[in-house]
Amino acid sequence: MNSASPSLSPQAANFWLGDEQALPERPPVKPGLTQEQGLAAYRLMLLIRRFEEKAGQLYGMGYIGGFCHLYIGQEAVVVGMQMAIGEGDQVITAYRDHGHMLATGMEPKRVMAELTGRRHGYAKGKGGSMHMFSVEKNFYGGHGIVGAPAPLGTGLSFANKYRGLDRVCLTYFGEGAANQGQVYESFNMASLWKLPVIYVIENNHYAMGTAVERGSARAEELYQRGSVFGIPGEQVDGMDVAAVKDAGDRAVARGRKGEGPRILEMRTYRYRGHSMSDPAKYRTREEVQEMREHRDPIDLLRKRILEEGTVSEAELKEIDREVRAVINEAAEFAQQDPEPDAAELYTDVTA
Repeated sequence: MNSASPSLSPQAANFWLGDEQALPERPPVKPGLTQEQGLAAYRLMLLIRRFEEKAGQLYGMGYIGGFCHLYIGQEAVVVGMQMAIGEGDQVITAYRDHGHMLATGMEPKRVMAELTGRRHGYAKGKGGSMHMFSVEKNFYGGHGIVGAPAPLGTGLSFANKYRGLDRVCLTYFGEGAANQGQVYESFNMASLWKLPVIYVIENNHYAMGTAVERGSARAEELYQRGSVFGIPGEQVDGMDVAAVKDAGDRAVARGRKGEGPRILEMRTYRYRGHSMSDPAKYRTREEVQEMREHRDPIDLLRKRILEEGTVSEAELKEIDREVRAVINEAAEFAQQDPEPDAAELYTDVTA
C-alpha cells in the first residue's frame, strides 16, 4: 500500500506528505517485524481499538462521566513504541491515554473500572479517564494539563540519569501541546544534560478542533522543534506500526548510549472527536472515511500479515473474537464492581 492513496483528498494527502507534492508510486514496504511480533502487535492494537469502542458505548450509556478522549485510529503509535523499549523503561502521556495504559500491560478490566469510577480501578475510582497510573507497569499518567508530560517526563529521565539507571522515558504529547512554553524549557534541560528522554509528538492533525496548520507555524515539520537546542528529530508514519517501531528502536538506542533526547513526530489520525462531547464538525465525514479506508493502522498490518501467507484470515478473526471476549468481560466487571467508600475522599491526598 502506498503511503498516500491517489483517492485521498488534497487536504488529507498534504497532511501525510508534509507538502503539496504527490508521493511517487512505490512497491509496498514489508513490515520490519517478525511473524511473532506482527501478531503480537495486531492483537494489542485490536485490544486498544475494541476497548475504546466499548468505552464509547459505556459513556453513551452513562456509566462513564466527565471527559473521555478515545484513541481510535492512533493505535500503531503506542504499540510500535512499546515494542521498542524494555523492562524498567517509563511511559508518561496526556489525557488521550487509554491506549498507552493497555500497551504497558495494565489490565483492561481495571482500566475500565477506573473509567466507571469503581473501587478496583487503578486510581481506586478517583482518577477517571485522564488521571490514572501504575508504578508497577512504569506508567506515570495520564495528565489533563496540556503540555504537562514534557517537564514530568524530562524529570523522570533526569532521575534515571542521576541514579545511574539504564532507562529511557517515552514522553508523549500532542501537536497542540507542542506549542506550550514548558515544552521548550524541557527541551533545553534535556539537551543540556543529555537526558535519556524520547519526546513523541502524536500529531493527529487537530488540536481539539483546530487544524495543525492553523495553530502552528511551520506545521509540516514539528519534528524540528528541538533543533535550536541540538535535539535531532524525525517524522514517522504513525499509522504504520513497523515504521514506528523502527524509529523507536533508533531513538531508544541513542538514549541508552548517553547521546541525549530525540523527537519523534508521529503523523497519525484520530477518527473520533477530541473528546466524547465533540461533534467534530470542523472536518468532513469524507475526510475521516478516506483515512479509515486507506490508512487504518490495523487494516494495514492485517493485510501485511496475510501477504506473508503464514497466517490465515480465519486465525486473525479468532484473535478478534478472543479480544472482544476480554473487553466484554472488562466492561461487565466495570459495571458490577462497587463504588469506592466515601472515606476514600481523604486518602492519597498527600504522600
